[in-house]
Amino acid sequence: MINRRLLLAGSAMLAALSAIPAYAQETVKVGLILPMTGPFASTGRQVLAGAKAYMALNGDTVAGKKIELVLRDDAGTADQTRRIAQELVVNDGVKMLAGFGLTPLAMSVAPVLNQAKIPAIITSATTSAIMKQSEYFVRVSMGGPQSAVPVATWAAQNGLKRVVTLVTDYGPGIDIEKGFTDQYKKDGGEIVEAVRVPLQNPDFAPFLQRVRDAKPDAVFVFVPSGVGSLFMKQFVDRGLADAGIKLIATGDVTDDDLLNAIGPAAKGVITGHFYSALHDSPENKAYVAEIRKSNDNMRPNFMSVGGYDAMHVAYEALKKTNGDTDGTKLVDAMKGMSFMSPRGPITIDPETRDIVQDIYMREVKEVDGELYNVEFATFPKVRDPNTPAK
Repeated sequence: MINRRLLLAGSAMLAALSAIPAYAQETVKVGLILPMTGPFASTGRQVLAGAKAYMALNGDTVAGKKIELVLRDDAGTADQTRRIAQELVVNDGVKMLAGFGLTPLAMSVAPVLNQAKIPAIITSATTSAIMKQSEYFVRVSMGGPQSAVPVATWAAQNGLKRVVTLVTDYGPGIDIEKGFTDQYKKDGGEIVEAVRVPLQNPDFAPFLQRVRDAKPDAVFVFVPSGVGSLFMKQFVDRGLADAGIKLIATGDVTDDDLLNAIGPAAKGVITGHFYSALHDSPENKAYVAEIRKSNDNMRPNFMSVGGYDAMHVAYEALKKTNGDTDGTKLVDAMKGMSFMSPRGPITIDPETRDIVQDIYMREVKEVDGELYNVEFATFPKVRDPNTPAK
């Protein structure tokens, strides 16, 4: 009788346990691969801060599962990025990857994604061709030409008839150069010269002299985030501003993280980009406050908001799948997602898995004793022209 009662009690307990959803106590690991050391460490620091800010504001549990960030430093080296991705999938059991500070780093993990069939949310890399390497890439940064095309239109509409382009000579720079050039010519402008600067150890001085000699109305510039201060110093030193050559650029040049360090030389620079720390919305004010509170008063930049939005996409995908971590189901859940980011409204295109977002024209101005990118015009729902909707 006692054995029978124990058996019945045990059976009842097993039945009760089986009624609890399988995912209730599980942890979903998100592998965050970022350059935390080396020349692009500022990118890693900002993306990590953004990801943590999302979790601080939204909790660490979604669809009954606890979210755990697993951070790995690739030092900006593609070989390390791929090795780390493999280790995170095989050894750490991550269900999603995120990060990728540069194009080669994102490209390197495509074979891992295709074999493991798990999503990778791109927070930073911008080259258009990345998205074609794997059906498991989803991007919340931007396609490089997204910011260049509105700058071209604005320039043509505001009396800048002759422009020299100056870009860093690698994938994103070439994409951005083409995006600006195609749109600017379409709008009636003339490209006087196209100048490309080496990615490694750039000395802008001789290239800026070429720009000055060409005597354009303006120079359109893209350089990677982090070297804008060096570019601005040499722009002033070579006397381009004094020569009446206007500087127009993508937002990388006047990166929020470095803008105050650039100093007065940045005042008046016109850029196009998807995020400013001064963007006027309740979502952005809450976001900036959290970043400053948790990171020694650091000002968030566009890399940071990529980390924040990557976590939003991951959380919402898990909600849609009711906690199912199958990689294909998660990617399908991410397609077509629309939400209000600190940067403004964004959508993940269901066909391309790439971001569609507003691009803002901004001017560097002093606000309350600090330099900011002050938005003055909006180009809504811009997509990467290299990945058009089908």
